[in-house]
Amino acid sequence: MTDAQQIHPLTSLRFFAAFWVVLFHYWPALATATTPLFVAKGYLGVELFFILSGFILCHVYRSEVETGRFAYGNFLWARLARIYPLHLATLIGMGVLAAAAGAAGFAVDPNILSWESLPANLLLVQAWGLAPVAGWNHPSWSISAEWFAYLTFPLFAWAALALKSRPLVAVTLAAVFMALLYAGFEALAGHPLTLATIRWGALRIVPCFALGCALHSLWRERAGGGRRSALTGAAISGAAALFAAAAGLSDTLIVLSTAALIFYLARLAQAGSQVLCAPILIYLGEISYSIYMVCVPWKIVFANGAASLLKLEGGQLPLGLWLVLLIGVVPLAALSYHLIEKPARGRMKLWAELWNGRAPKVAGA
Repeated sequence: MTDAQQIHPLTSLRFFAAFWVVLFHYWPALATATTPLFVAKGYLGVELFFILSGFILCHVYRSEVETGRFAYGNFLWARLARIYPLHLATLIGMGVLAAAAGAAGFAVDPNILSWESLPANLLLVQAWGLAPVAGWNHPSWSISAEWFAYLTFPLFAWAALALKSRPLVAVTLAAVFMALLYAGFEALAGHPLTLATIRWGALRIVPCFALGCALHSLWRERAGGGRRSALTGAAISGAAALFAAAAGLSDTLIVLSTAALIFYLARLAQAGSQVLCAPILIYLGEISYSIYMVCVPWKIVFANGAASLLKLEGGQLPLGLWLVLLIGVVPLAALSYHLIEKPARGRMKLWAELWNGRAPKVAGA
């Protein structure tokens, strides 16, 4: 995304979504008897990512689809460059960690080295019901769901374009579709769709991605309102999302509240506001994918290592060590971003330029 296309508050929001998921994964390692409801709802940070994905991809590519300039192959390669190198690195890392732990005599969850699940993980289809178990780096199931959305993105874009003159209708239809799908899935499956991973992860992204595309249409076609109304909308929707999560209210209500927050933060950027535009927040948003992908491997290494060395009862960490675990994921993610994610993405984009017969871009040109 070019600087002209950047919506910085949404980049910053990615960090808060990732950190919400991290809290969800890390809280069980803390030596405490209770889990706040807000933390217990942290799995919905993934829904926030999914809605953001639909919004941002429409922001970057919808005009190309509309004018017939959309190059599907180039789009898929660019998306693969964004997600696959770090996915592959963490998958290999988890395999090495599990093999080393087993060789050292530590008990290892056999699912981590599930060879039957490896092909699906390598092909990014493990969240399509094609992996027998949740093996390797489990958070990558959502990357598989994203890959499904990327493959079907033209369908979402065309649906958004079909209703571009009636964006409120598009948003309403997407919200109703989400509510009905959530209710119907839970009635049939016996558990919420928002808790699905490898069996129904590809379906889980669909209502969120569609809502993100519809919200982008509303944001694009109905500009206006000014900073004050956008700030008020962001404050109300953000407070509603926090309250609904802290009170343990329905997932549908929480997800729709976060969707409204995305819309109003984008509206704030449109109005020239600098809310959530601090460089540190933007940087943390840029490394949010790395935070998400390394959080579970880091937890396994740190929590199990500390429990073994310090003989901790039940394997749970005292507050001080738990804070080291929590805060430590950020510099570790920064390392993976600068050493793996960013250079590999650049290399894959360079390959694409060479394959397309274009001279590679020179820094400073």
